[in-house]
Amino acid sequence: MGNAADTQAIVFKNGTATCLARVVGNDAANLVQADISAASYSIYLLDDDDADSRTAVTGHAAVSLTVADLLFDSLQTDALWTADATGYNFRHAIDISTDVAFAIAGRRYLVEFTLTPVTGQTILIRFRLNII
Repeated sequence: MGNAADTQAIVFKNGTATCLARVVGNDAANLVQADISAASYSIYLLDDDDADSRTAVTGHAAVSLTVADLLFDSLQTDALWTADATGYNFRHAIDISTDVAFAIAGRRYLVEFTLTPVTGQTILIRFRLNII
């Protein structure tokens, strides 16, 4: 079993973030679009004094996503991905055209994606962002 870990990043106040990941299933194969039946994301403002406390950000709570816009059927190796030479299969740019996502500098936010597979358990992909 792999270890669960949040991807850490720094984002500008009132800016956006593009979330990238390489996501695999329980069989260790890279996920493809046909593996996932539904997807959504939420953004939460975190409380550094209470690890269980999180407040949903207006306009960014349980937002449905189109799987084909989120997952690639092959790994991508473009200039956005700098983690390794293997690539990513998950990408989402947070839309802030209607609702600001990261309004408070000096705070941490959690971006949590929920993927519902065709079979098996829910998959969570999380990004913990420090806002400057």
